[in-house]
Amino acid sequence: MQAYFPLFTAIPLAMAFINLLVTKVNKKVTDFLAFLAMASLASMAVMMLFESPFSYQVGGWAPPIGILLVSDGLSSVMLVIINVIGLLSMIYSTKYMTTYTAKPKFYTLFLLMIAGMNGVVITGDMFNLYVFLEIASIASYALVGFGCEKDELEASFKYLILGGVASTAVLFGIAFLYSMTGTLNMPDLAVKIPEIGHNHAMGFVMALFIMGFGLKASSVPFHAWLPDAHPSAPAPISAMLSGVLIKALGIYAIARIMFNIFGSDTMVSSILMFLGALSMLVGVFLAVGQHDFKRMLAYHSISQMGYVMMGLGLGLNPNVPPALAALALFGGLFHMVNHAVFKSCLFLCAGAFEYRTGTKDKTEMGGLIRRMPFTSATCSIASLSISGVPPFNGFWSKLIIIVAFMKAGYTVYGILAILVAFMTMISFIRLQMNVIFGKLPEKFAKIKEVPFAMVLPLVILATLCLAIGVFYPLVDQNLIEAAKDALLDKAQYISFLGR
Repeated sequence: MQAYFPLFTAIPLAMAFINLLVTKVNKKVTDFLAFLAMASLASMAVMMLFESPFSYQVGGWAPPIGILLVSDGLSSVMLVIINVIGLLSMIYSTKYMTTYTAKPKFYTLFLLMIAGMNGVVITGDMFNLYVFLEIASIASYALVGFGCEKDELEASFKYLILGGVASTAVLFGIAFLYSMTGTLNMPDLAVKIPEIGHNHAMGFVMALFIMGFGLKASSVPFHAWLPDAHPSAPAPISAMLSGVLIKALGIYAIARIMFNIFGSDTMVSSILMFLGALSMLVGVFLAVGQHDFKRMLAYHSISQMGYVMMGLGLGLNPNVPPALAALALFGGLFHMVNHAVFKSCLFLCAGAFEYRTGTKDKTEMGGLIRRMPFTSATCSIASLSISGVPPFNGFWSKLIIIVAFMKAGYTVYGILAILVAFMTMISFIRLQMNVIFGKLPEKFAKIKEVPFAMVLPLVILATLCLAIGVFYPLVDQNLIEAAKDALLDKAQYISFLGR
């Protein structure tokens, strides 16, 4: 697979433009072209899980001068998340997007977003990280406003402005880092930064990165764009934004840079834990009172990413016993994977309900399990998972994070995590009562289940929610362990320099 590693960006970039050209002649092939690209990428991503860590020198130029692509435990897991969820969202889109015009343009933007996210997680160069981040971001701005209605364009413009602020912060951070070190190669930066030391300028760079990537991750107080973007975007894009994009452009970038380049730092650890706790609380309390189904899910994304941010923060703390730091990091990464599964499922369910009922307002629905049994059942499973109910997958990752904080002596953070889990459960109990159970409104008496192409991704994601949870104590944990070890083993990351 090493020789084909650059195809993770080349395939979606090439197919994005081929799709536009071919569909000028025959628009009916656009679904097939998009499926071919995403199926290839998803298959390659799964195969990458079984590869040993390696680096790829683009054009044969040796680092640190040449551009480096890196494959390790973390990037492999991220590639699976991006491309498998992307494939399922694309399959869902074949029917869902028939309600929109210009489907070929949708797939072109979708593939550009995939290319950007894949590039972010495999690059070993800071400037290329920024370039791929911008490719994914610009495509996502357009996708949020794809319907071209007033609210959609307003949400897209708001996302564009705040995303531009985030990108500017990241670019300034990269510029300052280059002025101090003379390199943009990430493993080379990991060697040179300890030689310089963590001075005030380096602290400013880290602050810029936390702000820039924190905004991409929709962490409080940088979260304002997400609650507007999610309700406005088409359902498969909402699933990609929440299930994948905020992780690839935000959480992954923070984790890779803070762990593998800067290393453990008490101040950064405290900031990330505080921001994580704040995101958990603000997100869940804002979610409880929402009537808009997708807006409620958007606030829960902010809240659930707080768990991941807290896990990363404790993992960075040099004053915590290494075993507990590793446990917290493991829990954070595991919750990131779980969140990609259950939140993508929930957003696709919300899109399916809207597809048939024509509304996103939970209070206008009810009793839909009688008319849409598959969508309702998968929504219930994903709701139980995000609520942390055993034996679903969300239970295990939340439990690991809570145990790590309690054992490390951060009792307040552990109690907050339990409180947020309880509030999340209340929110989704209300969702079940409003949407799935209760009395079926007369106006929905004749609706029927969504098409098979929309049901299939829901069933697959709901099955994963249950399977990961039920078999977690029995299955091999090497995938998350490998991702955790990739962050904790800074020496291995430096070895990608090849010297």
